[in-house]
Amino acid sequence: MRWLLSPGRRRNSGFWVPGTEYWVLLLIAVLPVAVRAEDKHISVYSPVAIYTLPILDRAGREYVGLLELLEPLGRVSSQSDGRHWRLRYNALDADFTAGKSQGKIHGRDFNFTAPFLIENSRGLVPLTSLSALLPRFLRTPINFREPARRLFIGDVAIQPSFRLDSANPPRLLLTFTAPVNPTISTEPGRLRMVFKRDPVVSPGSQSISFDNQVITHASYSESNGDAELDVSASEPLLATFSPDRRTITISPIASAAQAGTTANGPTQQNPTQPPTAANPAASGANTNTNSHRILAIVDPAHGGDERGAALSDTLAEKDVTLGFARLLRHELEIRGFAVTMLRDADTALTLDQRATATNLARAGIYISLHATSQGSGAHVYTSLLPVETPSKGIFHPWNAAQAPALPLSRIVSAAIVTELQKKDFASQSSSASLRPLNNVSMPAVAVELAPATNGLADLTSANYQQRAAAGIADAIASIRDRLGVQQ
Repeated sequence: MRWLLSPGRRRNSGFWVPGTEYWVLLLIAVLPVAVRAEDKHISVYSPVAIYTLPILDRAGREYVGLLELLEPLGRVSSQSDGRHWRLRYNALDADFTAGKSQGKIHGRDFNFTAPFLIENSRGLVPLTSLSALLPRFLRTPINFREPARRLFIGDVAIQPSFRLDSANPPRLLLTFTAPVNPTISTEPGRLRMVFKRDPVVSPGSQSISFDNQVITHASYSESNGDAELDVSASEPLLATFSPDRRTITISPIASAAQAGTTANGPTQQNPTQPPTAANPAASGANTNTNSHRILAIVDPAHGGDERGAALSDTLAEKDVTLGFARLLRHELEIRGFAVTMLRDADTALTLDQRATATNLARAGIYISLHATSQGSGAHVYTSLLPVETPSKGIFHPWNAAQAPALPLSRIVSAAIVTELQKKDFASQSSSASLRPLNNVSMPAVAVELAPATNGLADLTSANYQQRAAAGIADAIASIRDRLGVQQ
């Protein structure tokens, strides 16, 4: 019998499984490596998906998986015999050979800048070839900022503009052409905004100076898939957001406090960091109940050797859920949620690892994503709890950890069904004894995506997935206040 420490009485976010203390400690030590993104990655921005992919170093060159790169953007499948690798993207065919620098795309020759590689049936292409390679597939302009590893597909860039109000105290207004959701941190003399998911580009100059003694200048930089805006000042600064998240107002902390201003966005990367003068939002001084960002855990089912359902001869469930998860992450982020994906690549996690990572994160909501070739629309599941031994003091049975949160999980499920039906998705809700839902201690649902009128083509359609993701995100946003923050 396994037991989970009650959320209201957690000690360092741990849980106890009698006789398995070593396994628990090992799992806690290993999970951060499995969950976080690779140190070296490329960020891709497109109208239908925003996502990151790991970069692989091979023979002194940087490579990326071509299937993984195209997967969120359209219908894609591949086949490999170990030497030849064939790809079909929408109605376009490509054929490449391991170790060769030349291949064919739609019957026409294409030359790579370095040899094409095949590893574990994955086709790897050199980063330096992307600017010439991707337009052959996408038939749309791209802008690849290779030194920064940022890839823009179509007209998606977000441009900031600056306006300094030199009144006493001064205010710097940053206005963006679309909503943004940066991670904000402060240090002596500087406020840093890191854009990990927003296609923010340079405001026209890498550095802007202001004729002001308090807020002196701003600078822009980008590297390893991220963009960063830094504001320098002679006093500690505070950032506040407009309701539509298109404007960030930066002002001295002391003057903002006197004016009763509160931050309306993230002020730190680690929400468990103790309160500091540079991080007033974490101190509890902010009385706006919407000032915090609720953490949503998005879990694309399966991965690695666990392929999930065979949706067709070439399409595995694990591939559909990953693309779907990336779209849902974007939809939740633009609605003001903090989002963690349990996997952002073709990696394997056990059900216990998924549940443990979620419980340790103290998230506000957990969403597991599945796909099926049967039925149509979407099916939303909540946990059907097994009969378990009653709780022992502060411990809940592991397979019934969902029990305290189940009423709210059902509210989440009903909201998702309602929003999906508004978007013309045939959808329904039910309960199932489904792990890891049973083991998760916060509101938790599983959404299984099925085709619509176009059959399996819908499951690989970024437009179809995005419509479903928007419905799910709208539903979760509609009950944001009920989700609260796990303590």
